[in-house]
Amino acid sequence: MKKNISTNIFSEIGELEGVIVHTPGQEVENMTPQNVERALYSDILNLSVASKEYRQFKYVLDKLSTTYEVKDLLKTVLKNEKVKEHLIKKICKNEDVINLKDYLLDLDEDELATQLIEGVPLQKNTLTNFLSKERYSLKPLHNFFFTRDATVPVFNDVFVGRMASTVRQRETLIMETIFDFHPSFSTKTFNAAVLKPDNQNIAIEGGDLLVARDDILLMGIGSRTTSQGVDFLLENIKSKKEKIHLIIQELPLTPESFIHLDMVFTLLDKETCMIYDPVIMKMNKYHTVHIYAEGGNVKYIREEKNMLQALDKAGMKLKPLYCGGRKDQWAQEREQWHSGANFFAVAPGKVIGYARNTHTVGELSQNGFEIIKASDIIKERINPADYDKYLVTLDGSELPRGGGGARCMTMPVCRKPVNW
Repeated sequence: MKKNISTNIFSEIGELEGVIVHTPGQEVENMTPQNVERALYSDILNLSVASKEYRQFKYVLDKLSTTYEVKDLLKTVLKNEKVKEHLIKKICKNEDVINLKDYLLDLDEDELATQLIEGVPLQKNTLTNFLSKERYSLKPLHNFFFTRDATVPVFNDVFVGRMASTVRQRETLIMETIFDFHPSFSTKTFNAAVLKPDNQNIAIEGGDLLVARDDILLMGIGSRTTSQGVDFLLENIKSKKEKIHLIIQELPLTPESFIHLDMVFTLLDKETCMIYDPVIMKMNKYHTVHIYAEGGNVKYIREEKNMLQALDKAGMKLKPLYCGGRKDQWAQEREQWHSGANFFAVAPGKVIGYARNTHTVGELSQNGFEIIKASDIIKERINPADYDKYLVTLDGSELPRGGGGARCMTMPVCRKPVNW
């Protein structure tokens, strides 16, 4: 593994040099219709189908960049006994399972990493446990293959914000521990729970933050990220940047397909973005706010007509492409539901997304993007390096049912600078 990886995220589109992923495992099937809502899903997934689709996604990423698996990173840090004990104490306290501490400490790093992700089975050794409807004393992390959300790399730092749902908070503890203690990472973490322990309203999730440029951040606020989370991030960034634009988009609370900003807006290249028109451009009740800070002080906070207008005023003019195409609002709604606006850029104009969103794929094709099937890359029929601008399409019947796309399933840690 590459040594001394410094967090370097100054854009959404710079050529990808390193990305953290988590291949979904048994935790995905450790879920039933009775607990699916608690697990933040609208349906249960079939692991065998999801795994096949994810292998395709991972192969493409491996071909285009350096990938790091969460579980491998976790096993490495757990070899340090002090780090292992520190993480177990935090998890047991946070999830009120102090009685599990000794059991977890006795596990080797391989088994411990597995159980921290897939769940610790409930021992039916007391009457209370015997009568319990639960199967796990430490619940599985059903959502962990959406690595984007738990911690948020911004510029050279990593922000750790409380996740909106307690079912995902262990993900945050694991990722913070990896960034703090893995010997290959060199970064600084900012944890809201440590720096602002009395403010329980601070929530930040990675799907709600896009680094548009080294002087422009985009954030969504809604069901997962709060205004207090935005304030926390701004407070810790404004003094480090001479000038910073922070553009905030309020999001609908329902349906759940609007959970994050990257479900309605992503960047494709230096001049193009993908939008879900009804939320981003149409007249609606959801506010767009532009904050500008200079020399460590906020100079103004004002409402804008929409995100594209705010970006234009900040010096970034973008052409919008439309999730679901431009003709049929029903098609837009259907494709947004299946992450049709959620693209992941591996370089400027080189993106990954789901093949199932045919109207969105057509929109990209009509605007100069070569459409490449992931299967053709795997079979070496096509070399992506031969194209200046492309969309790699992933098979997606099961993965989209989890509620996320290619951007959701990736946490970039290093990107090359963009020649703006």
